[in-house]
Amino acid sequence: IGSPVTVSADASKASALKLYHNGAVIATSNGNASTLSGTTTITAAGNQQLVAEAKEGSTTTYDTINIFVAGATPVAPLPAGVKDGINYLAGNTSVTLVLRAPGKTSASVIGDFNDWSQTTASVMNRTPDGKFFWLTLTGLTAGTEYAYQYLVDGSIRIPDPYAEKILDPFNDQYIPSATYPGLKAYPAGKTTGMVGVLQTAQPAYNWSVNSFNRPDKKGLVIYELLLRDFLAAHDWKTLKDTLSYLKRLGVNAIELMPFNEFEGNISWGYNGFQYFAPDKYYGPKNNLKEFIDACHQNGIAVIMDIVLNHTYGPSPLKDLYGLANNPWYNPTAPHAAINFGDDFNHESADTKDFFTRVLQHWLTEYKIDGYRVDFSKGLTQKVTTSDGQMSATDAGRIAILKNYYNVAQAASPNAYFILEHFADNTEEKELADAGMLLWANVWTRYQEASMGYISNSNFQDVIHSVRTWSQPHLVGFMESHDEERITYKNIKYGNGNGNYSVRDTATALKRMALNAAFLLTIPGPKMIWQFGELGYDYSRCYLANNGEDGNCNTKTDPKPIPWNYQTEARRRVVFDTYSQLNKLRFHPWYTGAFQSGTVTQSLNGAFKWLKVTTTNDTADLVVIGNFDVVPQTGEVTFPVAGTWYDLFGNFIHTATGGAQSFTLQPGEFHVYVNRNVNG
Repeated sequence: IGSPVTVSADASKASALKLYHNGAVIATSNGNASTLSGTTTITAAGNQQLVAEAKEGSTTTYDTINIFVAGATPVAPLPAGVKDGINYLAGNTSVTLVLRAPGKTSASVIGDFNDWSQTTASVMNRTPDGKFFWLTLTGLTAGTEYAYQYLVDGSIRIPDPYAEKILDPFNDQYIPSATYPGLKAYPAGKTTGMVGVLQTAQPAYNWSVNSFNRPDKKGLVIYELLLRDFLAAHDWKTLKDTLSYLKRLGVNAIELMPFNEFEGNISWGYNGFQYFAPDKYYGPKNNLKEFIDACHQNGIAVIMDIVLNHTYGPSPLKDLYGLANNPWYNPTAPHAAINFGDDFNHESADTKDFFTRVLQHWLTEYKIDGYRVDFSKGLTQKVTTSDGQMSATDAGRIAILKNYYNVAQAASPNAYFILEHFADNTEEKELADAGMLLWANVWTRYQEASMGYISNSNFQDVIHSVRTWSQPHLVGFMESHDEERITYKNIKYGNGNGNYSVRDTATALKRMALNAAFLLTIPGPKMIWQFGELGYDYSRCYLANNGEDGNCNTKTDPKPIPWNYQTEARRRVVFDTYSQLNKLRFHPWYTGAFQSGTVTQSLNGAFKWLKVTTTNDTADLVVIGNFDVVPQTGEVTFPVAGTWYDLFGNFIHTATGGAQSFTLQPGEFHVYVNRNVNG
């Protein structure tokens, strides 16, 4: 502004040429010419129009350029009470937008409300400390969706990091209208990149359950679920219809793999980039709320799998700066041995502020019941070069996780906070003592046991007391989204002897029931991977052409959805085994045993047993099983003499109070209880 600017035009043939700036002639050719230049001065900020005119005979042609010239960025403090992102104001016709962008020079808001053009009215105020930009938009129509972006320093276009809905120019077109009816169209030709959406007077969801009485975390039976591979319809509305099935199974929590906006549509969700918006591939936000509400009506908690360690793709926090000198990210991950995507710096105050808001958002807006934190071991600034170094006790990481746990508790008391940690036992014990739950990494031993290979089949580390923990805050599981499906392993690699072969599908399924008996009877929270209860036997690497390890090229691809398995009697037996074990866990006589019972066990050999005892032996249980492929004999001393009931049979065992011998056939197991829960 105030300096001379040269404007030039070229014509394809010699013509009488003129140049205009905001309607005023600034240059005229002397006769016909093919080029013309002129000088003008921009005297005020705002929209400028430059026009080139070419006249040949009776034909006049124009070419027009509209540009915006920014003036000095206005400086003003944040209005009272606003926070980062979208602040809806009273009256439903205005919002105040706040963008955290320290060190940036200018920012404007462009969107449907100004035809995606910069104007003097779209320029955001910068706070005196240079950390925030803000602008109040007025004249909005209540209930109308407006797409918008921030245009920063004249060239960087990003959606609002706090937007609760994103429009994607590449992937939205593939979302069926049945999944997301009336999805707003992307503003094609107006802008590029992801755009956010704001909407005053949004349709409210009326909750049926405003205050859910969550199951005790020590007694959780979690069902881990990837909506995409659970239902062909892949939407919240249809998922609600499966709750009767999950209730019959006997779970009391559903853990949903990440469902905040992620790259593409076909994904496990661990490549997210937008933290406040539910991914549209699963349906509208109120359908998600309706699903959560229905879960709560059925006594089922909802746990959100979330990635705090990293993002992939077009994260607005990354795109605003790149990774160098970024307020939220590390230039490179400090933990070199294991890293994913673009790594967050969780010791940055900006990152802590951001994830405080994220954790609060889903707990309060959607009434979820807690989080499973993916790769929580990565939330550290400690520089390491091996997994061993990274797994060592890390005071900085402990402090970060305790802070986030406390944030969740403040937002929603007793919210679950589950860690995929796999670190040093001393660190895990401290986190468990603080109230967090941690995944137990024993799946390989359950796998070996089920296949009939005994040497590496001791899964005792699934028991919290074996790790010297005082609290049963260990989430035990034998399958998860990451690990190979055990029934598949049984069928392909199982052991055998004579006519007994674990590779036979019927036998492989019976071995799943055996495994379940030695998982679901152990006190503390447990987890089932989807369709494990039906003996899911498609590999995690189904149709891969580069092997079956964790890096196979189809690991995250869609997998067959086997609802037809319910029609097979042999698979229903597996389901019924899981279901009956879960019912035992929640029987009023046994609830305490599964939350705080004492475990003694012998799990090292082929003949395995475990005992769960309670004060005064009011509700005890004994589990015995043969994991070998030949008959095995073992001795077990029941906690008390007297009558014991076989959970899966109509017969009674009389305990003598001393050691008693049992000979079990391959794969045979029994669960004995000293209270007749089937009577």
